[in-house]
Parts: sequence; C-alpha cells; structure tokens
Amino acid sequence: MNTAAPVIMTALMDRRAAQRLDDLRQAHFPPERNMLRAHLTMFHHLPGPQAADLIADVRDAARHEATMTARATGMMFMGRGSAVRIECPALAAFRARLADTWHDLLVPQDRQGRRPHVTIQNKVDPKRAKALYADLSTGFVPWELKIEGVSLHWYRGGPWDHMRDVRFG
Repeated sequence: MNTAAPVIMTALMDRRAAQRLDDLRQAHFPPERNMLRAHLTMFHHLPGPQAADLIADVRDAARHEATMTARATGMMFMGRGSAVRIECPALAAFRARLADTWHDLLVPQDRQGRRPHVTIQNKVDPKRAKALYADLSTGFVPWELKIEGVSLHWYRGGPWDHMRDVRFG
C-alpha cells in the first residue's frame, strides 16, 4: 500500500446506473483521455498517509446509512464538455458529515461548494462540447439511480487504483 498517493472517494452507484452513465462516457469522452469508468466524485484529494483512519471513518458513517435514491436531473455544460447532474440530498448530507470530520485534511477543492455530476465528455473543442450538450439536453428525461455506498481509490497520476468499496448499512 503506497500511502503517499492521495485518495479519491466516489459514490458507489447501482450497476444499471453505472453502466448507463459509462455507456455515455464511452460514446463521448475522447478515447485517448478516457482512463476511468463513469464516476461521481465526492472527495478529490484525501491524504493517503491517513488512509486507515479515512477507511475507519467511512465505515463508521456508512453503517448508519441505507441505500440512497438519487436522481439524474439533467445535463450540465462545462465549457469543454458535458456531465449528467446528480441530485441526492441524503448523499450530500453524508458527504457534509465526513467533510466536517475531515475539515483539517481537505484541500481547497474539497472545501468549496459542490455540483454533483458524472462527466461524460471533457477536454474537447468548445463548439463540439456545446453541440453534444444541446443534443443530450433535448428530451432529457430525469431518472432515478441508487447510491449503495462509496468507493475509495488511490490516485497515482493515471488510472485510479481501486482500494475498497464501503457499502451502506
């Protein structure tokens, strides 16, 4: 275990939703840059040297939670890409509790406001990004998904190394 690497925490989506979002990502993300499956990031950079404590905190918090119902509510334009906006008040509250616990460990990006989303396209020409956003926004029908827990990953500069999943309940 290389504890010098930072830890990324994502929401663990149900298989059907994860596949639906990953299909969009595979179709629209530049293939040479697409090293990851579709994901909903909760924390971008947690300190690797505290990984054991982070896992303990997550396990403790997760055991008090049940599977959460989230909603894909629409498309979000990001300038050079698009994302599916995800709303889940229960997940936002869960994340806020962890952020309070970890306040002194958080980087500025993880302290600021969040706009939960799953990126399906990024780092493309703005004209191409705007066209995809318009195409996918037209007729977008909100849909439900389940959040079953969280996943922790090591970040070592390339594809993430999965560390572990922590399920709710």
